Amino acid sequence: MKLDGLIVREAQPEDYDALLALEQKVVEAERPFNADLKETGVHYYDIHRLISDQSTRMIVAELSGTIVATGYMQVRDSKSSLTHDKHGYLGFMYVAQKYRGLGLNKIVVQDLVDWGQSRGIRHFYLDVYADNAAAVRAYEKFGFQPSLIEMKLVTLE
Repeated sequence: MKLDGLIVREAQPEDYDALLALEQKVVEAERPFNADLKETGVHYYDIHRLISDQSTRMIVAELSGTIVATGYMQVRDSKSSLTHDKHGYLGFMYVAQKYRGLGLNKIVVQDLVDWGQSRGIRHFYLDVYADNAAAVRAYEKFGFQPSLIEMKLVTLE
């Protein structure tokens, strides 16, 4: 499958319904890595805010009028203990199953990093489940390195 005709653009308010459906695809893709996700009603993102926020670039990649990949980069304040005041946070990173392995994630990440760099951002972060080996590999290929590991303890009553 080729990416001829691929359009990468900023998400628009009229994309809301499609993005809401893709958000649920993200939830379903991550469900095997987190047994504590609620069965229904899971929402990770405030999509309207991501689209309208001036410190965020929310993009979609389209083929033949269908959104096949998403992602956003948000400029955030960094912890005061770090040498940089601001960083870029990447989220809602999703490529439709049928289009995986074609380099779409790299295209989306590169667009977002370029946008951040044009605003003086040099440090970029994202969250990925440690057991999601395919995603970890994809981000490592781009140059991301593991940084902070969140650990979880569930106790019995």
